[in-house]
Amino acid sequence: MLGEDAMPKKRASGASGECCDSQCCGPSCSCRGATAFDGCRVEAVVSVDARGQMVLPKEVREKAGIRPEQKLAVVTWMRGKELCCLTLQRADDLAEMVRRTYGPLLSSAMPTE
Repeated sequence: MLGEDAMPKKRASGASGECCDSQCCGPSCSCRGATAFDGCRVEAVVSVDARGQMVLPKEVREKAGIRPEQKLAVVTWMRGKELCCLTLQRADDLAEMVRRTYGPLLSSAMPTE
């Protein structure tokens, strides 16, 4: 469990991973003083069995709208060379986001006949 002093105080706003203001985020700061944990909460603690499997509690599945046989993408974040976070995202939602983001770029880069 992370202690209060281990939690990031500011959300990274640039590629360097540092907040745009080394003192305190003010109204002109792009991260607006938000922490990396705003909106996040621990919903459940799960165990991993010997086969590497875990069960998402029914309440969490229902709240997230996760149905049987639905595919989930495991999304990771790195802090330097260390894996710091794992999240689950519906694979269909991730695929749609990639299509919206990169589709126009790819279609403009493709030669037309």
